[in-house]
Amino acid sequence: MARLQDILTHVDPERVSGSTSVSVSGLAIDSRRVEQGYVFFAIKGTQSDGHQFIDKAIDLGAVAVICEEMPAQRNEQVVYIQVKNAAETAGIMASSFYGSPSAKLKVVGITGTNGKTTTATLLFKLFEKLGYKCGLLSTVQNHIHDKIETATHTTPDAISIQALLKRMVDAGCSHVFMEVSSHAIHQHRIAGIRFAGGIFTNITHDHLDYHKTFDEYIRVKKSFFDGLPADAFALTNADDKRGMVMLQNTRAEKRAYSLKVPADVKGKVLENNLTGLVMSVDGIEAHFRMIGTFNAYNLLAVYGAAVQLGQEKMNVLSVLSDLHGASGRFETYMSKNDRILGIVDYAHTPDALINVLATINQLRNGGQVITVVGCGGDRDRTKRPIMAQVACEHSDKAVLTSDNPRSEDPEEILNEMEAGLTLTQKRKALRITDRREAIKVACTLAQPGDILLIAGKGHETYQEIKGVKHHFDDREELTQTFETLNK
Repeated sequence: MARLQDILTHVDPERVSGSTSVSVSGLAIDSRRVEQGYVFFAIKGTQSDGHQFIDKAIDLGAVAVICEEMPAQRNEQVVYIQVKNAAETAGIMASSFYGSPSAKLKVVGITGTNGKTTTATLLFKLFEKLGYKCGLLSTVQNHIHDKIETATHTTPDAISIQALLKRMVDAGCSHVFMEVSSHAIHQHRIAGIRFAGGIFTNITHDHLDYHKTFDEYIRVKKSFFDGLPADAFALTNADDKRGMVMLQNTRAEKRAYSLKVPADVKGKVLENNLTGLVMSVDGIEAHFRMIGTFNAYNLLAVYGAAVQLGQEKMNVLSVLSDLHGASGRFETYMSKNDRILGIVDYAHTPDALINVLATINQLRNGGQVITVVGCGGDRDRTKRPIMAQVACEHSDKAVLTSDNPRSEDPEEILNEMEAGLTLTQKRKALRITDRREAIKVACTLAQPGDILLIAGKGHETYQEIKGVKHHFDDREELTQTFETLNK
């Protein structure tokens, strides 16, 4: 329990109706989660306007309402507080309600189009191995030290994040590593968090269904670094052409990592094969289990952040050399009899798919590359033809299939993918709408020595069709098909 006036300390209300001395038992953004004594935040979202549910929240027991527009009809038993931005206020008040947990933790946020999950997961694994109790907020899983929770969003809502951080403090965690998506930044889900550091991986074509323009997408990512405090660090990828742009206006200590240009953290790939990477990092040669140039960047980011957090360089490289990345990121499977290498990867943007296929083409020793790829429904439609182009351009054969069609017709999604193909590229492409069948066909097309990439879903264990999630795991489908073909 807390007094409303106490959790309003860092809020500047535009208007208050009622007494703020009322006791508060909880906070909610979703009116359906309101209980007796709760504060309800009326947030204007992309799908609905929380102001429409104020009365429902009061009926369920809300004692206070945070809103951007003061209702004409007000309940005299309820406190109404008008603010400029209810979403941002939710994060600030949640931080106060849960005792400012991020101030008791070293929270590092990782943002960028690709590499967020791998970087956050590696940092979590590294610091746990170094003897710290840590928290992880990622697309795949949320960890509170050794407890695992399934993640529903890349970044949860502002109240859920603060509650998670509080539980991490209670569990004795000292460090938290979290993915910070562009949606989370724009929707103020990270409001109220005090970051000890921020990492920029890269930025490419993604989420334009939400942000509308690439410039706006860049602006949103940059705003994360603009908001870092002066005692934090801001670590960027100097090889990304917008890497230094991200740090232009930050107050944080600026640091950069690179494979190509002089930087605070300098890496050089010495060997890159199916057994892993051999790299020189700050002049120290180390072998890593992870594969590909894109992972070389992730490893540099992790190393650079760890050093900024006060860890000894040799200890970091020693532990990092033995770690694997996140689930569903370049996971490899070998068929027993046919010697076909299968790779499952989350690549769902053109740039991520190019990176994965470039790595595969670098590593292959003869044989052909067969790629299974689809595009999600209710998402950025402009990347659909590009994804098909990339798959055909960098593979010997491409099987175009369904991903998560969500509310869309999968046939229409495939039509838009095929529209980007030239006549030559179409000769490389097969269209098989059913994803399970597409994976089976791709496996039967593969010969010994071939590499088969199943792209787009990675760690996901479902396929969403017409709003219903059905169990579906690319890794299961691939291994089961390999076993069937080997009988």
